Order: sequence, then C-alpha cells, then structure tokens
Amino acid sequence: MNDRPIGVFDSGLGGLTVLQALADLLPDEHLIYLGDTARYPYGPRSREELQRFSAEIADLLLAQGVKMIVIACNSATAAALELLRETTDVPVIGVVEPGVRAAQRVTSTGHVGVIGTQITADSKIYEHTAEHLRTGLELTTLACPGFVELVEDGETTGPRADEVIGTRLVELADHDIDVLVLGCTHYPLLARTIKDHVGRGVTLVSSADETAFEVRDILERTGWMREPAGIPGTRTFFTTGDPARFRELGERFLGFPLTDVRAHHWPASPAPAADL
Repeated sequence: MNDRPIGVFDSGLGGLTVLQALADLLPDEHLIYLGDTARYPYGPRSREELQRFSAEIADLLLAQGVKMIVIACNSATAAALELLRETTDVPVIGVVEPGVRAAQRVTSTGHVGVIGTQITADSKIYEHTAEHLRTGLELTTLACPGFVELVEDGETTGPRADEVIGTRLVELADHDIDVLVLGCTHYPLLARTIKDHVGRGVTLVSSADETAFEVRDILERTGWMREPAGIPGTRTFFTTGDPARFRELGERFLGFPLTDVRAHHWPASPAPAADL
C-alpha cells in the first residue's frame, strides 16, 4: 500500500480527460494535476523546450511526493518521455503507446488516422510506436494547429470550431480510415465536432481510458495501490495561468467543482548579460 499521490501534467486543460479516467477507475487514489497554461500550446515548441518544461514540472510533482508521473500530453510524451524515465526514480508513463494499442483493438481494416500537434506529427512517435509494438497498422498522421487553442478558449463547438476543424480534417477524406486516434489529450473535448466531420463510419479513439488501465496495472504490480479508507482520494490542481479561468473551464469539462486549484508561477528567466 502506498498513500502517495499520482502526478499528472499537460500543457493546459486537455490532460483533464486523463485525470477523469484515472479518477473513475481509481477513485481511492490521490491525484495531483498541473496544467502549464502559461506556456501552452506545446505543439509549436521545440523538443528542447518541451524537455526543459517537462523536467521542471516533474521536479514540482516530485516535490509534492508523487509515486508516479503520467505525461497527459502527446507533445510532451514525444519530446520527454525517455528523458523523464532516465532522470526520475518513479514510474513515468505517456499516452502514445496506450492510444496505439486501443486503435489496434478497434480497427477492422488496419487503416488508422492520427491527429495531433505539429511536434507530435513531426516526431512520428505514433508510427515508431506502432512499428515497435508490431501492430501492422497503416497510419496517416495529420498535424492540426489551432485545435488546442479552441479548447483553451472554451470553444469546443460552434461556428469557429466547425470551421477550424472542418478545414483541417478534409485532408483525411482520401485515406479510407476506420479509426481516428485523438493524438492530443485536448482533442476529446472536441469529439462532437470532430465526429461531425469524419462521419459515423470512423471510430474515435482517446488514449485516456487505456492510460488509466496502464496506471492501474503498474500500481497492482508494485503493490502501490492506496487502500480504501472510506474517503475518496483527493484531487489537487495546479495551473501556471489564471486559477479562476482554469477552474471555470475545468468544471465545465469535468462536470464537478474544482475545490482545490492552486497557482504556480515559474521563476522569471534571468535577463542576458549586457555586453561590456
């Protein structure tokens, strides 16, 4: 038995889909979530930036005493999963491998689409993972700039969402996919509009549930499950942006009050030294 919390992080609100899956599957576990909203979106960032951001967040979560870290962000998973596994002494899992396994189970044709941020698409992490797992899947990956901003702005449906999503997803029309992996944890919050554009014959796959199952498996193998004490696990939220805005949107997406939202501000970077 291990009473320490599980740490979860994302560039903003999208990782709340993973936190919700964890809370549903493991209601007795304490969960700490950090949304790095001051530095979102992560998609256009460089690999080096995301590695630095992820290391800073991991240090913050470890200071909170977490027993595991879940990178609830495809971009950060692509850039920093192996780095965090090498530099931390707790289990670290990402969301890409669970998403690939879920797609493999659901597809009947083997033709799978993946939508994600620019860095996720450029990294080809889904293709590499599918090959490593020997899935035999034929993947078509599409970068979708602007999708994360829709979620962070609270515009998951409506004319703007419909225009941005429809314009981008038209590129998938000729690829005959039967499964579409939502390769960014923000994207399940856009699922209704995405589904309108890909059609009823395409199954949407989110990695959130599969990631929660993987967390449970690790806790069971290590004997680190928190024993029920008659009181559900706590839910603590950190945001590097505006706590009121985070609370408002988070409650809208999760459907329950966020009673413990805390602000975290990164130290300002030192100014470059003046030339003498």
